[in-house]
Amino acid sequence: MKKLYVLKQGTFCLLFILLTMVGYSQSSKIKTNKKPLVVFVAGDHEYGGESTLPIIAAELEKNYGFRTKILKSFPDQNAEENIPGLEALKEADVAVFFLRWRRLPADQMQHIEDYLKTGKPLVGFRTTTHAFNYPKGHPLQKWNAFGEIAFNSPPGWGGVAKHTHYGHESSTDVNIIKSEANNELLTGVGDNFHVRSWLYQVLPSYPVKGSVLLMNGHSINPADKKAYDNPVTWTGTNSYGAKFFFTTMGHPEDFDQEPFQHLVINAMHWIAGKKIPKNWAGKININVPYRGIVSSTIK
Repeated sequence: MKKLYVLKQGTFCLLFILLTMVGYSQSSKIKTNKKPLVVFVAGDHEYGGESTLPIIAAELEKNYGFRTKILKSFPDQNAEENIPGLEALKEADVAVFFLRWRRLPADQMQHIEDYLKTGKPLVGFRTTTHAFNYPKGHPLQKWNAFGEIAFNSPPGWGGVAKHTHYGHESSTDVNIIKSEANNELLTGVGDNFHVRSWLYQVLPSYPVKGSVLLMNGHSINPADKKAYDNPVTWTGTNSYGAKFFFTTMGHPEDFDQEPFQHLVINAMHWIAGKKIPKNWAGKININVPYRGIVSSTIK
């Protein structure tokens, strides 16, 4: 009788251990398979980021296992002082910024600062080099250097860095930097392609030392005949210790180029800690016209 009791007790313990292991395995699997949440923050006067980024977000959700949320300047792209919903950054696994000369109120800016302080990864497009434009003496003036703080880029337009571009009538030939030819981020992108973006001048002082330059741009028909090649894509670690991906491309016609789409999809996987997809889901239809800087139609 005693042996039977011990046997039953042992069987119960073994069953308990097995169930615990199965439960742990399932919870680990759920945790591992959790879809990363990408929060896109859009607000630029010129390039239509509020239209192109949602298409990228939809593709990430449909074909690549992401969750996304889109935040936009309100009521339109010219609204420099309001991007509702920035508290969503608290839950974000990745934050993506496409901003130009915003002047957000302190409470909204705090959500962005809080995200930076977490050290979570970031992605930035084009005019995010000059994301904010607070007047001299403003309590938030330091954020005019957001590009440098978050993405190792020039600290705003012009200034001592002489950050500029080579004219709206120009475009850019993009080439992989030979030393990065085997970088996983460039899988399937191709050695070279052409984009409508006019090339941004970031050299000689930026990106800051320690950044990994992936692709160079060569200006076609530049307004400045002394134009020289500049990096258009780089990665690195920012001043908060966060991993980032940044590109100075981002004209809406760039987004309709399959090599650029491939680069962006790769970057979203890399930045989120996911494997670069072996199977490309195919070209995305992104037919967003270039708007330029226009007056608001919403009164």
